[in-house]
Amino acid sequence: MSLERTLIIVKPDGVQRGLTGEIIKRFEQRGLKFVGMKLMHISTELANKHYGIHQGKPFFEGLVKYITSSPVVVAVLEGKKAIEVVRNTMGSTNPVSAPLGTIRGDLAVEIGRNLVHGSDSPENAAIEINLFFKPEELVSYERDTDKWIME
Repeated sequence: MSLERTLIIVKPDGVQRGLTGEIIKRFEQRGLKFVGMKLMHISTELANKHYGIHQGKPFFEGLVKYITSSPVVVAVLEGKKAIEVVRNTMGSTNPVSAPLGTIRGDLAVEIGRNLVHGSDSPENAAIEINLFFKPEELVSYERDTDKWIME
């Protein structure tokens, strides 16, 4: 069985609105396994690295200011096709076009306050996980329910 790992961030709006538990619950209900999680303030330096691909764009400074404005919850999820499962569970970046039943479709209304980040590719997942977690902070373990989630 080939498993992927991916990073999620419950953004400042998710934490401030008290939606962290709801967001985590949705990923667990999909069958993904949390292998790392922490509450933290993202520094400006880390935000610049994380959002580096957007440097020079008009919204970059606002994005950095927003992600550093409040605590966030960062986590690593593991599962079959974890990146695709996370992205489908989150819904479209623009919550207005996100289907009902997704995190963004049910709980958000604006792109700039869309509650949660998820890695968009295996390459970016590896980079992002390494930005936020040391290898020893990630836990590998067998979960008894996996046989009921994955073939």
